[in-house]
Amino acid sequence: MTVRGTYARWRVEARQRRQHREFRIEEPLWGKEERARLRELVTQVSAALAAAERRPADTGGPALSESDLATAATALWRARKRLDGADDRAARQAGRLLTMSQEALEAAGVAVQDHDGMAFDSGLALEVLLFQDEPGFTAERVVETVRPSVYLADRRIQMGQVIVGCPVAPGQTEDRNARHH
Repeated sequence: MTVRGTYARWRVEARQRRQHREFRIEEPLWGKEERARLRELVTQVSAALAAAERRPADTGGPALSESDLATAATALWRARKRLDGADDRAARQAGRLLTMSQEALEAAGVAVQDHDGMAFDSGLALEVLLFQDEPGFTAERVVETVRPSVYLADRRIQMGQVIVGCPVAPGQTEDRNARHH
């Protein structure tokens, strides 16, 4: 650690020691997996933004292609989903920054649609990756959005990918259990 880094760390610790023990903020404890996931997401977003910067802006069209925009919006959506419900301060701050980025995209006419929990109909413009039996379901429903739908000015530029849960027929459960034993 450098002298500058040591001094900065000492200042942070000194500020914390001025407070009562109950009000001190602990340094976030991120495991290797969480740091790796966050690093991967930041890399994806950075790569999409860097690709946009490399394109000449004088082409008369937008600097981002629709696929680059969809890729960046999807990476942002994934990052927000992974940080939802996080307890530590750093994750909450990152979540707020991601929310602000999402709001900026929405202001520019980019909408990201998560399909979790919505009723499924075969007429929907969604790519179904898997149909799976879900006990207790009375109708087909999206159980997981793998990739969101992305719209630019109300025009779809990326089709969503989902996993759909299907109701289990009453006799089907016993038949399956009988075959597996």
